[in-house]
Amino acid sequence: MDRRTFLNTISAATVLTRNLEWAMPAEHKIDKIGLELYSVRHILEFDFEGILAKVAEIGYREVEFAGLFAHSPSDVRTMLDRHGLVAPSSHVDYKFLGAEWPKTLEDAHKLGQSYIVCPSIDEPLRSSIDAWKRVAQTFNRAGEESRKAGIQFAYHNHEFEFKALDGKIPYDIILRECDPSLVKMEMDLFWVVEGGAEPITYFDRYPGRFPLVHVKDRKKNGEMVDVGAGVIDFKSIFAQAKKAGIEHYFVEHDEPKNPIASVTNSFEYLRVLSF
Repeated sequence: MDRRTFLNTISAATVLTRNLEWAMPAEHKIDKIGLELYSVRHILEFDFEGILAKVAEIGYREVEFAGLFAHSPSDVRTMLDRHGLVAPSSHVDYKFLGAEWPKTLEDAHKLGQSYIVCPSIDEPLRSSIDAWKRVAQTFNRAGEESRKAGIQFAYHNHEFEFKALDGKIPYDIILRECDPSLVKMEMDLFWVVEGGAEPITYFDRYPGRFPLVHVKDRKKNGEMVDVGAGVIDFKSIFAQAKKAGIEHYFVEHDEPKNPIASVTNSFEYLRVLSF
């Protein structure tokens, strides 16, 4: 083979390799794995900073609060900084969306948060489709006030949002009635599946509406288990992350027998998961 032929062969091989790399889907991993601290609430209450330190030691870089256990937002921010953690979001009860909302937004700023999430709706407030529409109006108002403060409002689902009322699905009502720029969704993957729905179906219908997800797993019988120990296909779900708009992934287990072992197991599974 002469020099010219050799160089042409190398050039053609390079072009082919680049074309193949372009055609093959790139594999992704979660950059910063987060933890919903509700998972460790029973021990967090008694050793707040010690548990934050342990969470950071496991490898988590983001946390989501479900209560500060009488600690001030400023003190908590200092603890987060000390242990290399950030808290992009907190769960805040629906009752705080009224007169206490400005103080809640102020606290979120002190914590360095960009999201506030309403974690649930009490049963009397969700008894009918009209009731859900009123909830959506409240969410839009809270979302408007949040946006003025530079914080995004979001709503976290359970399974009841997927049970039909008058032939309509409440989760769809919230998504349709809420302004997409004011109200985002934190999709709890366990509860979506428990409710008989498919996460990817909602990503397709409402792209970009799901910047936060709760990553929790279940067995076929509905038992909640550590992430990776159940049947939820996280690989396929997370492959649609760009379409869904996912920015933050929070591990959660509602009642683990051993909280530290549970959140460690989940972290180790997600650490190597590619999608």
